[in-house]
Amino acid sequence: MRFINLIVIHCSATRCDRSYTEHDLTTDHLRRGFSGAGYHYYIRRNGDIKTLRPMTQPGAHVRGYNAHSLGICYEGGLDAHGHPADTRTDFQKHSLRVLVMLLLRDYPGSRLCGHRDLSPDLNGNGEIEPEEWIKECPCFDAAAIVQEAAPPNPGCAG
Repeated sequence: MRFINLIVIHCSATRCDRSYTEHDLTTDHLRRGFSGAGYHYYIRRNGDIKTLRPMTQPGAHVRGYNAHSLGICYEGGLDAHGHPADTRTDFQKHSLRVLVMLLLRDYPGSRLCGHRDLSPDLNGNGEIEPEEWIKECPCFDAAAIVQEAAPPNPGCAG
């Protein structure tokens, strides 16, 4: 097994009013010259977690960080007008939290962040600020997943 110390959250940068399956994602990555989907996991709007790449294989999701990271992508990230937005459904929020908590248990001490948080620190102050983001992906504060209260399981009537 390879050494993992980083878990990176992404969005597919697709509109929330359109379906973008794991097959679509894989096909797009193949067209870009990847050997398959660049992410290890993909979370559909219905909360289904799809495994796309073996964890033993480095991802192709953040240049310079792939060797020791795992990539999780959720379907969406753009509103119906094509603007960056946190479009996660309750099902996605629940599945993402469960998956992240399991991975942090399996890889203790790993840093959890969003793709945007790995942008270059252009002003050299040691902090990646919104004006330095190369992209807004994943359109929410990924590190906050572990601090937020667990969302209700949308699949259970309560």
